[in-house]
Amino acid sequence: MIWLRLTGCVLVTASCGALGILKARQWQSHRKMLETLRRMVYLLRGEILYAMSPLHEALERVGRKSDGPAAVWFCRMAERLGRQEGETFSRVWKEELDRQAKAMLLSAREHTELAEFGEHLGYLDVGMQERTIALYLEQLDLSIGFMREHEQERTRMCTCLGIMGGLFLAVILC
Repeated sequence: MIWLRLTGCVLVTASCGALGILKARQWQSHRKMLETLRRMVYLLRGEILYAMSPLHEALERVGRKSDGPAAVWFCRMAERLGRQEGETFSRVWKEELDRQAKAMLLSAREHTELAEFGEHLGYLDVGMQERTIALYLEQLDLSIGFMREHEQERTRMCTCLGIMGGLFLAVILC
């Protein structure tokens, strides 16, 4: 009987600790997603400013050069824009962003910023597009800086809270 309780306590503590570690890895994955998105926006800027590519071709090229959920998002937008079904760019941007949002691990604020970026990107001249991209890149850099600054403490906190929560539950249950 005592072995059964002891085994239960160990399993509860281990599973709660694993949840804490999982939450810490989500924070790291979120930061990596923002860094990938920043790299893709830099590539998009190059395609628009230097290659003078139409927006759907630029999105397709950037999507093919990258990987992950953001690359899938860019490729889907390029495909829809290439079909020329009369939809506005901002509408396609928003719908595809909403479809891919969960996989991209964006916070509500980041989702809103990215949606607003798409609203201003599609209809402006090249100079205004360049300034819009620069503004969004600045916002991304701030978010990434915050994530990097707090990553170590957040990782440690999530892991410790998971383990301590597991120990607390084990004590309460036994």
